[in-house]
Amino acid sequence: MVNGELLRKRKMQLCGGSHQKNSVDTCKFTFILDNYKAQGVVEDITNRVVDHIRPGPYRLDWDSLMTTMDIVEKFEENCCVMRYTTAGQLWNIISPREFVDFSYTTQYEEGLLTCGTSLDYGEVRPNFVRGFNHPCGWFCVPLKDRPDQSLLTGFIQTELRGMLPQSAVDTAMASTLANFYSDLRKALKTISY
Repeated sequence: MVNGELLRKRKMQLCGGSHQKNSVDTCKFTFILDNYKAQGVVEDITNRVVDHIRPGPYRLDWDSLMTTMDIVEKFEENCCVMRYTTAGQLWNIISPREFVDFSYTTQYEEGLLTCGTSLDYGEVRPNFVRGFNHPCGWFCVPLKDRPDQSLLTGFIQTELRGMLPQSAVDTAMASTLANFYSDLRKALKTISY
């Protein structure tokens, strides 16, 4: 079981702060040490975009990096603890990773915010390195002039852990984020509900 007071504190930390709305036509990536920002326009409505990126039934169908995902504990409809694994990257220079994250999704201004942070939780699965996500999140807002399109902005601060050169981590993150947007766009065009 996860400590309820710790989760309330995490939820407050994750949902604070400010948000700026921007309009861009292509994906942009910014790297500062282990902080990563990704931003791009996705051709779909905000609710469908967020339904595909938050923990749930769609994520494993399209996210090429994610290999497993289990909801370990569910607290309310949009609040859970998830354990997931990722594939090795860069010809397995970065071996498969496991993360256990508290995840929370909520409405924020005109859009949606899905955010999370890692928890110390249980034993690490064999053949995986336990990574750690500092508070991070994805903001998704409709474009003012095109409500059928959404601006999706992600802020990620992850520690892959292990003995990895920063250049390998940055290369893997750039590739991962580019593939994330590409895979998501393809999934939204092919999956209907």
